[in-house]
Amino acid sequence: MTHETPPPASVAVDLPGWTHSYSGKVRDLYVPDAPSSAAAAKLSALDRVLVVASDRVSAFDHVLEPGIPGKGELLTTLSLWWFDRLADVPNHLVADHVMSKDAGTEHTVGLIPAAVAGRAMLCKRLAMFPIECVVRGYLTGSGWKEYQVSQTVCGIPLPAGLTNGDRLPEPLYTPAWKAPLGEHDENISFERTVELVGADVAAALRDASLSIFRAASAIAESAGVILADTKFEFGTDPETGVITLGDEVLTSDSSRYWDAAAWQNGTTPEARMASFDKQIVRDWLAANWDQTGTPPLLPTHIVKQTAARYRELLERLTE
Repeated sequence: MTHETPPPASVAVDLPGWTHSYSGKVRDLYVPDAPSSAAAAKLSALDRVLVVASDRVSAFDHVLEPGIPGKGELLTTLSLWWFDRLADVPNHLVADHVMSKDAGTEHTVGLIPAAVAGRAMLCKRLAMFPIECVVRGYLTGSGWKEYQVSQTVCGIPLPAGLTNGDRLPEPLYTPAWKAPLGEHDENISFERTVELVGADVAAALRDASLSIFRAASAIAESAGVILADTKFEFGTDPETGVITLGDEVLTSDSSRYWDAAAWQNGTTPEARMASFDKQIVRDWLAANWDQTGTPPLLPTHIVKQTAARYRELLERLTE
């Protein structure tokens, strides 16, 4: 008996019942095949989308090689875990991840195909807002760089005397404009988000983001983990008109997570941060690439270390 080798989790694959629609840096999107029967048409009208997390890893707006083995499944598992913890926040998941069968038929378009089981989410299609809703609880990354120059983060004034890795007096909402694939996202002011989506929606996105961040931070801290910053994406549910949390949520790709004990006891910014995300990749790339031309291949030890940190975060949060 021969066994087919499963397709690499780093590339989009052919999935029965689904048509590949789009690939971002990390995720591949699929829509149901064109309906061939009345039952299929009824299901297709529900406007579902299959969101598949790949093993690709990106940094500095580039997709890197090789991918991180198992990353897609780890990210999906963590997203689903967080969606469960945020049950009072409307999200884009289809209940039980199963599209209902049409009465009297065996039609099951929408069930997650075996080839991507474990790293796919069955979701409602949303009318997404062109805004990344970034919340920062700690001073680090690009915020730290800006603070050293102007004592601000995304133009928001902060007290003097803060150091890299310090907890901010209050979480900051620092939205960004979602640039097309291959371009840099752009930090924008709250006033600019009002121009883009209107005052009511802009305020709702800000308030929801800060509320979710505070709730998630408390959950993470109970597991000895600091949620330093994260980004959320929202859209409108076309069936209900409700602003709905979409995309991934609170994963190692969309967030910075630090070990709380290391942060409290550390004497240097590096020791304080002890990250559970792709900071290992960012640091190695920053030290070995001038961000011109094609990025270098990630060495095996960086790939293994990153996979281990992703896995450890999932274990610590969910145990």
